[in-house]
Amino acid sequence: MDNVFILTIVVVVYLLMISYLGYYGYRKTKNALDYLVAGRSVHPFVMALSYGATFISTSAIVGFGGAAAMFGMGLLWLTFLNILMGIIIAFIIFGKRTRKIGHNLDAHTFPELMGRRFQSSFIQGFSGLVIFIFMPLYAAAVLIGAARFIETTFSSQINYNVAILIYTLIICAYVLAGGLKGVMYTDALQGAIMFVGMMILLVMTYTKLGGVVAAHQALGAMAAQVPEKLIAIGHMGWTKMPTLGSNLWWTLVSTIVMGVGIGVLAQPQLAVRFMTVKSNKEINRAVSIGGVFILSMTGIAFVVGALTNVYFFTHPEFGKISMAVAGGNIDKIIPMYINSALPVWFVYVFMLTLLSAAMSTSSSQFHTMGTAIGRDFVERALLRGKYPQYTVLVTRIGIIFGVIATVILGYKLPGSVIAVATAIFFGLCASAFLPSYIGALFWKGMTKAGVIASMLTGFLGTAFWLLFIHQKEAEAMGLCKLIFGKSTLTGFPWTVVDPIVVILPISLVVAFGVSFFTQKLPKEHIEKCFKHV
Repeated sequence: MDNVFILTIVVVVYLLMISYLGYYGYRKTKNALDYLVAGRSVHPFVMALSYGATFISTSAIVGFGGAAAMFGMGLLWLTFLNILMGIIIAFIIFGKRTRKIGHNLDAHTFPELMGRRFQSSFIQGFSGLVIFIFMPLYAAAVLIGAARFIETTFSSQINYNVAILIYTLIICAYVLAGGLKGVMYTDALQGAIMFVGMMILLVMTYTKLGGVVAAHQALGAMAAQVPEKLIAIGHMGWTKMPTLGSNLWWTLVSTIVMGVGIGVLAQPQLAVRFMTVKSNKEINRAVSIGGVFILSMTGIAFVVGALTNVYFFTHPEFGKISMAVAGGNIDKIIPMYINSALPVWFVYVFMLTLLSAAMSTSSSQFHTMGTAIGRDFVERALLRGKYPQYTVLVTRIGIIFGVIATVILGYKLPGSVIAVATAIFFGLCASAFLPSYIGALFWKGMTKAGVIASMLTGFLGTAFWLLFIHQKEAEAMGLCKLIFGKSTLTGFPWTVVDPIVVILPISLVVAFGVSFFTQKLPKEHIEKCFKHV
């Protein structure tokens, strides 16, 4: 039987299952509470898988897997931070307080939590606007990862542009209909598929390369084959960290490891998951599930990404695909490895794995963008909550606009952009939201003025750094060149230091410094926020 026909049948069956779960979510969605926070009654297993599947997308598997082919095993530090910050600290320390304070204030979104905590429609509206404007960059990175694999697998039937369109329409349909309930039900199924697919990928890779020991020994022995242009910026081999303080070291540590590893704490599409469960007991039960899931997803993606170098160097007919050999589009490395090195039947399995990874994240991103512009900016900040009966309608309109922006970026963004775009969004959220989020949950003395000052500092500071200091973005944008006649305002190492390293500490100091000297919130409001916390 024709392989493409078999693959088509597998994908159709998968999409039918997703469609059913989306419809099931639609049937269970009766009001705005259901549409925005899944009725606050989600099972902890579903919450944990939804959180993990939303967190881990094609940007982790394809984009960061491809980045691991360039950086090597050093990327595993991101797995460590993802588990420490994204699961242990996020669930146990942040999650419980987010759930309780969110319930106390009847908050339905992350911006609404911040706005109600500090009694400010501006904070809610500004947060929603920042999310809506910049999340399409992250969403486009996920979109590109899925489309690249579809394009590679169906090379003679579906091109990249068609892949983006089909993929987006399917997700848009069930997000619009089922809201967060539809999103989380489908996330749970997709998370289970991702886990199975990645475990098989790990076993298949080690089998292909002669076993665990042989594969890692071969990778370590390849240090002498690192291309000159990578050595020049600090590369020391795929089993070692780059030279301390080098261009490559700063990119790996500040942009990828710190940008994503710390930024996860302030991701609005993840924070809202904590407000979907009934009690802290559910969050405790979800920690182990989430930890194992993140370890399996990111750890395997980064190990396999680094080990693709062994395969490509021993198969020179594919050598031009490897970043280590050609310095090409790293977003193509994982798709090409899967399609060229592994059996056809596994291509089908991995197709579902990537579709699940991409769709689970994209659906949450589209839902978050819709609530950000619809609920937080239009309904609450502009209309001041005068028409609550139109919450779902306004959110759905916001989702449509967010989808359109994402698709446009998916067509326009250049190659090798997935990991960078993801890191930029995570870093922006950390600098703009994390200090205020920490204050909202843990310090009764945080003031509205302190939050506004911190958010503006984090947002504007990150924008300035990307436009005028950080070389990759500054050169691409060209604004610094236009105004000052040079690509960046300063030289190495600042041109490769990620904004989060500089702007997040400044934003943190501003948040707490301004709060010490500005008017406190009413005592009765603070007591309401922290009741039973």
